[in-house]
Amino acid sequence: MTVVTPAPIDQPEDEEMLVPHSDLPENNHQPMEVVAQPETANNVENQPVEDPPSSRFTWRVDNFTRMNTKKYYSDVFVVGGYKWRVLIFPKGNNVDHLSMYLDVADSSSLPYGWSRHAQFSLGVINQIHNKYSVRKDTQHQFYERESDWGFPSFMPLSELYDPSRGYLVNDTLIVEAEVLVCTVFEYWTYDSKKETGYVGLKNQGATCYMNSLLQTLYHIPYFRKAVYHMPTTENDLPSQSIPLALQSLFYKLQYSDNSVVTKELTKSFGWDTYDSFMQHDVQELNRGTVVEGTIQKLFEGHHMNYIECINVDYKSTRRESFYDLQLDVKGCRDVYASFDKYVEVERLEGGNKYHAEQYGLQDAKKGVLFIDFPPVLQLQLKRFEYDFMQDTMVKINDRYEFQLQLDLDRENGKYLSPEADRSVRNLYTLHSVLVHSGGVHGGHYYAFVRPTLSDQWYKFDDERVTKEDIKRALEEQYGGEEETNPGFNNTLFKFTKYSNAYMLVYIRESDRDKIICNVDEKDIAEHLRERLKKEQEEKEHKKKEKAEAHLYTIIKVARDENLMEQIGKDIYFDLVDHDKVRGFRIQKQTPFNLFKEEVAKEFGIPVHFQRFWLWAKRQNHPNRPLTPKEETRSVGQLSEVSNRVHNAELKLFLEVELGLDSHPVAPPDKTKDDILLFFKLYDPEKEELRYVGRLFVKSTGKAAEILSKLNEMAGYAPEEEIDLYEEIKFEPNVMCEPIDKKFTFRACQLQDGDIVCFQKSTSFEGEHLRYDDVPSFLKYVHNRQVVHFRSLEKPKEEDFSLELSKLHTYDDVVERVARQLGLDDPSKLRLTPHNYYSQQPKPQPIKDRGVDHLTDMLVHYSQTSDILYYEVLDIPLPELQGLKTLKVAFHHATKEEVVIHTIRLPKQSTVGDVINDLKTKVFPRSEKIENINDQYWALRAEEVPEEEKNLGPNDRVIHVYHFTKDTAQNRMQIQNFGEPFFLVIHEGETLAEIKARVQKKLQVADEEFAKWKFAFISLGRPEYLQDSDIVSSRFQRRDVYGAWEPYLGLEHSDSSPKRSYAANQNRHTFEKPVKIYN
Repeated sequence: MTVVTPAPIDQPEDEEMLVPHSDLPENNHQPMEVVAQPETANNVENQPVEDPPSSRFTWRVDNFTRMNTKKYYSDVFVVGGYKWRVLIFPKGNNVDHLSMYLDVADSSSLPYGWSRHAQFSLGVINQIHNKYSVRKDTQHQFYERESDWGFPSFMPLSELYDPSRGYLVNDTLIVEAEVLVCTVFEYWTYDSKKETGYVGLKNQGATCYMNSLLQTLYHIPYFRKAVYHMPTTENDLPSQSIPLALQSLFYKLQYSDNSVVTKELTKSFGWDTYDSFMQHDVQELNRGTVVEGTIQKLFEGHHMNYIECINVDYKSTRRESFYDLQLDVKGCRDVYASFDKYVEVERLEGGNKYHAEQYGLQDAKKGVLFIDFPPVLQLQLKRFEYDFMQDTMVKINDRYEFQLQLDLDRENGKYLSPEADRSVRNLYTLHSVLVHSGGVHGGHYYAFVRPTLSDQWYKFDDERVTKEDIKRALEEQYGGEEETNPGFNNTLFKFTKYSNAYMLVYIRESDRDKIICNVDEKDIAEHLRERLKKEQEEKEHKKKEKAEAHLYTIIKVARDENLMEQIGKDIYFDLVDHDKVRGFRIQKQTPFNLFKEEVAKEFGIPVHFQRFWLWAKRQNHPNRPLTPKEETRSVGQLSEVSNRVHNAELKLFLEVELGLDSHPVAPPDKTKDDILLFFKLYDPEKEELRYVGRLFVKSTGKAAEILSKLNEMAGYAPEEEIDLYEEIKFEPNVMCEPIDKKFTFRACQLQDGDIVCFQKSTSFEGEHLRYDDVPSFLKYVHNRQVVHFRSLEKPKEEDFSLELSKLHTYDDVVERVARQLGLDDPSKLRLTPHNYYSQQPKPQPIKDRGVDHLTDMLVHYSQTSDILYYEVLDIPLPELQGLKTLKVAFHHATKEEVVIHTIRLPKQSTVGDVINDLKTKVFPRSEKIENINDQYWALRAEEVPEEEKNLGPNDRVIHVYHFTKDTAQNRMQIQNFGEPFFLVIHEGETLAEIKARVQKKLQVADEEFAKWKFAFISLGRPEYLQDSDIVSSRFQRRDVYGAWEPYLGLEHSDSSPKRSYAANQNRHTFEKPVKIYN
């Protein structure tokens, strides 16, 4: 907000779009969600509190107009113990305004997770008359990703650089910043439930739109009651059941003390727009339930589209239902003006007469009247529209007023149709105002609601709910411009309000008591109450666990059984996955000996038969047993010794020795010379690796001395020749080295917890084996990748899977796929990678040998996929890559069928080479076909009739399109359909002459053709033609193409069968026709 100095900074307005600074182009700016202003809780109003630290900083910028830098920082100043500075863009941050921001000066050196909240104002001082100074204020929660915040369009550069204005004197600019630092405690301890009785919804990232809508629906009690009465069962899952997800959400909004998460609902709906929710999903959940008709009863109204002839007794009507009404904002002062425009009568006369069946073309009037309005009236304000001149969507920020009470019976029921029930009083009271703050490319949404229709309004802004007055909910959401700071020469500064209402919800007074009804627990199914009670208990339990986590240590205990279960199945490297072993949550102060009793109960192993080993810090191996002294310590002390990390898990290996009867016995004494080794056995024929046990060996002993024992563990003959390998590491590469059986274990550098893999000695007979030794097998396991292949024609259906290696080359992969498909020539395969985020094929296929390895095919940004798409070509891919492929839809001069031809030519070919006799007025003959955008569109070609081959100097070739007019909700919109075509028009030719040629070309029967209307269409607007009009006079401009190009429109009903290839032909401006002359 722009105010006269001095500016209060305790009541910021949000009509100015506030964003962190960015060096991106302007059209990439995304308005950010502005943090709502903290409110002081009632219960702390009378408590003495210290004023938050604040400070005013003045910055003189000399030689301002001669600055060549894009951005410029002030000196650092300190407020509240924090370092700040002001950032300006003297020539604007890609806008024609001075851009100015408050910046955290030392953000790059602050610790991870820092944040601070500040209210601040930035100002440019008027050095002639201080009262004309420009000042804007706001607030923000600063953190690592948003270390600056402010105003991209602070003030127009034209005003700033005008010497008569007084902002630049002697080429000096004076900037002033006032910063008030709020403690995190003040901001984050605001309790919505305590202050208002209501809770908010968490923003899960761009869900503020949905949140504002959900709060509005929730606060329609009749709707909430209907949701509670939808049939659900205890076996339903909220993430898969729309009714249960809504019930769960509404229940939590009603009974929770904290803001509620919407993840279950978004998963069940799969929607993120109001339109799909109201018109599809709610109707879907409404069908087949005991509340069938509730949605219709609340939200559905009906209107009548009519066309009434003036001179004959003929009237055509069509009844339609609606769930909301789209009201024009542009050109309308308020809601009543929009309704006036909605029912405005259109005259159909002149070239736009109405064809009234047996009466032929007649003057008529067309319009819409309402049969009935619903109890809950939802009005969508058309704040966004397409600007043809800018060729983009724009937001309409015009001032638009809406009433607290809306009388739709006004002026003797001017909005009602003759069949409307006049006994129903259509007097409505405003219930909700949904607001959009920002621009067309994004912004923030929130809602003002008065749940009981009392005088008290509430603002629902994601997690935060605050009490608001009527001025804030109504007048400040009208939009328009703020006029402040009268300047010199009686001019005004005008600042657009970017926050304004985009949806209104009214409730009919006569239905008020029924809709604002009481909803309590008896309306909620028992199983739902039990489910949510259990969820709440689990949540409280987790919360308690989290709060007490610093008092506990998680101890993971791995045993031989875990190694046996996991190695060769879940894991191949190391010994165990600790996430899959038994964990114990033990208080840190518990003596370890007491913990051993817990283990004895769990595993049935007496305490005196247990020996625990600490797991190594960097390798997944046990590295030493606990000493007797260590076992007298507490669990917490042991955890710190093991991990040296607070709250880290304590990972242990439980050594249990079994006697001859398989019962536990005391573990053997361990000397310094004893080493505990773990052994895995590899079978090259089966390609299997498994855990076979562990042994104590002497460090001075040799591997040769334990061979017979290893053969026994493996089930081999005592004299079987075996090879031994030490498994050292597997990331980033596998390291597995042979062990020389003649050396001592110490010489081989083996220590406690090391892993030895062994296998039968390889021989020449094993040459047929894929992986004949342990290292090659482990490398294979490390690099193997199962890839799921799908045909590009059926991208949703899995075709087959192949186990490949990440190291496979492009040739390796296509060879394996060709073998799977029974294809003789792998070069005829083309592969396309998978988009991890959209779950669709990427637009561009992989070029022949365009990547080195399989891993390169599967990586999408930081994510790795396991899906590839394939297609079988009719020629080898290297050859195809040298060609350009075009699809041309050929239109015969008289026949209706359309034939699509595929044309391949070298990329260096010209358009003239496509077909020997191809000529065109669309592409220059010398244009390279490589430049044609064929990714989404097929080229059109049509045969030229004999009479159009020899064109005169003033003859024109024009586009002709079939169209209908969509008159839904009294809005005229052109809808193209069917096959467009070219037509030659001659100088001086009348419409009557052209109509005769068109009828002959299209072979339309007289009776049907008489109903057709011809119009000159430019920028989507039809201008109907008379038979005597000279058509060529309308098509004089020859420099207009694409979206601006006018065409001759044929208005008639669409009775032609739809062709799949023509699905995109409504968007005629993207299609490039090609004419073929015989």
